Amino acid sequence: MKKIIIVPSFLLLLLIPKILTHAEPDYYQPAEESKEELMMDLFFSLLLPNVQEAVSNYYSDYLTTSPLVYPYQIKILKMERTNGYRGFLFLVTIEVTPVVGPHIEVGKDQLTFSISAGSGVSLKNFKHIETYELPKNWQDIIKEKEMFGMV
Repeated sequence: MKKIIIVPSFLLLLLIPKILTHAEPDYYQPAEESKEELMMDLFFSLLLPNVQEAVSNYYSDYLTTSPLVYPYQIKILKMERTNGYRGFLFLVTIEVTPVVGPHIEVGKDQLTFSISAGSGVSLKNFKHIETYELPKNWQDIIKEKEMFGMV
């Protein structure tokens, strides 16, 4: 009787990690080397100066060095066309992970941009989600100790 319970339980334990590791990402990822991936990379490249400006403005109050955002550290959370089918007014919400030095993550931020054919790109909302602790040898760039948990 114990074998009947133990064997299925053991098999279930072996299968659970397999099931969990094949979960879909929470955002769309185009196939590698596809035209969609090319378009996404182009979009990120065009949006990056606005992202970098917003991140630099925010962190200038807290750090002496402006963190960088690389295109591969941008995750699209939401994209919507706000004025109907084939309208060229969009709201795009992204999540970024700015870094300093040798890719040391300083935090996680959520940015919402309005993009239109006429007026270009404008930042609608900047939300700081999380602050990451910097290594000891990078703490000298911190201006605002409270934000980085160093009070």
